[in-house]
Amino acid sequence: MVILPVDIQQGLDEWSYWGGDRSTPGFESNVATLLAAARAQGQTLIHVKHNSTNPDSPLRPGQAGNDFKPEARPIDGELVIGKTVNSAFIGTGLEPRLNAMGANQLVIFGLTTQHCVSTTVRMAGNLGFETFLVGDATAAFPVRDANGHVMDAETVHRVHLASIDGEFATVISTQEAVSLIHPAG
Repeated sequence: MVILPVDIQQGLDEWSYWGGDRSTPGFESNVATLLAAARAQGQTLIHVKHNSTNPDSPLRPGQAGNDFKPEARPIDGELVIGKTVNSAFIGTGLEPRLNAMGANQLVIFGLTTQHCVSTTVRMAGNLGFETFLVGDATAAFPVRDANGHVMDAETVHRVHLASIDGEFATVISTQEAVSLIHPAG
């Protein structure tokens, strides 16, 4: 099993840049719980970091927003892979690394539900990994459609989780993920 936190970076705290309110009020607490459980069990963690090529993005390298949020900072010995597109599997060597490790299960969470998390989860499922998406440790921002209608963050989050569950991954809660990471017995 590999724990894969995706893009939990300070620039995603700039809510106005991303469209307004964010879903999942307990996001940060749930991320901290998951990372603590994984580290306590000696699970492999591979942190994914978005290095935006957009010159206006707070996630651009060299900006404070490119840094990890405090609750998600890697510790010594934990791998960090950088990416410039939505999928953690494109241009990063993640898939061959996971295959070399013999990893077949992934626990994924992070930011944002509708972008990099969804894309990474969908690819993981298509590549044959048994994938678990931690829904309450993943968050979304509002989306404006082509007609100018704004869908609120919570709706965006729920719709993306629903479209992934059972098709590309199994959506679970933080507590279910902790049980998966730290089985009883």
